[in-house]
Amino acid sequence: MHHMIDTSTREAAVMAQGGKYPTAGEIRIWRDYIETAEALRSEIASRLQNDSALSPGDYSVLLALSEEHGRRLRSSDLAAAVGWERSRLSHHLRRMESRGLVWRDECVADSRGAEVVLTEAGAEALSEATPSHLRAVRELFLTPLSPEQTTAVRNVTATLRASLDAHSGL
Repeated sequence: MHHMIDTSTREAAVMAQGGKYPTAGEIRIWRDYIETAEALRSEIASRLQNDSALSPGDYSVLLALSEEHGRRLRSSDLAAAVGWERSRLSHHLRRMESRGLVWRDECVADSRGAEVVLTEAGAEALSEATPSHLRAVRELFLTPLSPEQTTAVRNVTATLRASLDAHSGL
């Protein structure tokens, strides 16, 4: 249930706080952004799953491996590449390994670690999934936007990423 916020009272309170909290209008922008991004992510994920039987996580792992020389990465580097905790990646890799998409190999450079290797079946699954996935990205994300809006999205995301990187380095 949405609560009605008296905008003038809320904005006055924010100003009294020295701008510490977002205004009602700024909260609406934030919520619109989050809700739209989630709906977009969900629809693209649903199409990927229906078209290829790959989850977005599967696709991210396969893509990261396919972009590496030798189609292999240390587990810790793969976790960083897909933005996951190592424990989440480990559980996910177990499921992918049981489907023949990847396999784990002893790390050539470091016997203490393991490398995740893209199998031929994994490369084929990625290759088959990519065209329909990219069509969905075009249809749902790129086509509705003008070239100016696409540039604005690129600029906004770059600004947000730089800010996040600056904050994470503190």
